Amino acid sequence: MRLIDADLVAQSLEPLTLVEALREAHRQGGMGEVERLLVEAPGTADAALTWLAFHPRRGVAVKTATVFPGNSRSGFGPNVQSVVALFDAAHGRPLAAIHGESFTRMKTAADSALGADLLARRDAATLAVLGAGGQARTQVQFHRAVRPALRRVLIWNRTAEGGKRLAAELRAEGIDAKAVPDAEAAAREADIVSCLTASPDPVLRGRWLKPGAHVDLVGGFTREMRESDDDVMRRGRLFADSLRFTLAVCGDYATPIAEGVIAKEAVEGDLFDLCSGRIVGRRSDEDITVFKNGGGGHLDLSVARAIWDLCDAASPGVIRCPPVP
Repeated sequence: MRLIDADLVAQSLEPLTLVEALREAHRQGGMGEVERLLVEAPGTADAALTWLAFHPRRGVAVKTATVFPGNSRSGFGPNVQSVVALFDAAHGRPLAAIHGESFTRMKTAADSALGADLLARRDAATLAVLGAGGQARTQVQFHRAVRPALRRVLIWNRTAEGGKRLAAELRAEGIDAKAVPDAEAAAREADIVSCLTASPDPVLRGRWLKPGAHVDLVGGFTREMRESDDDVMRRGRLFADSLRFTLAVCGDYATPIAEGVIAKEAVEGDLFDLCSGRIVGRRSDEDITVFKNGGGGHLDLSVARAIWDLCDAASPGVIRCPPVP
């Protein structure tokens, strides 16, 4: 069994490695058995989320993530932290425990990047990031990996200081990045809009989107969270990473479906459909495409397996543990 530090692995892992691992897993078809458990602390925004996935070829993964939104503001570390236990498919043998905030960040970004690669315009040049929290920098990295033409990044954040800080970090890496004072200013210019806010109220308005834009909805993971308004749903061609979970538990789709704004059938398909070629993604340069990144244990399993396959005893971030009796 191995103990893998995802933060160290992230320093050298190419984003496309994980994007292609997810693409191949979806091409193979079959989510396997997946369960989700969400526990929220009464009277707070703190939560714990556990995903369990069992696939006959890829194995078993159990990930528990804690979401404590006040951590970054109070100086107690990252808002999202997780541990993943990975087991093999043949005998249920423990293979690895993977820790570090980078695991969920990389999995989330790879999910969105695969969606963008299937749906965004090839010549997309401007990325708008709404929300400058811990996920944002990895999201920029992975989107730019699948769309190298993305040369400019516009950042809006609830607090201006957070947006300016992220913009400065990206500029230090040679990226043309700028913090803007409002979300509309960022979205109107963007070819890809990535929402990373976990907001209960829409931060993105459909009327701001230009023809050909691609929307990446990431932050909302409960029915009470919603980053986009009804006009985004009406104007866009809608897709999800997983129809099975996203339509039921994520407010960006669940709420407008429940309120009759859109029919359930308005969501055309998911990554399994897109990667297999059962449905067509972008049809024209004028399409507005919307991808809801809802996450899921099947994604954690695929990413954990890809990281384990790449690691050996000499790899950065890997410690070989004693055999399990």
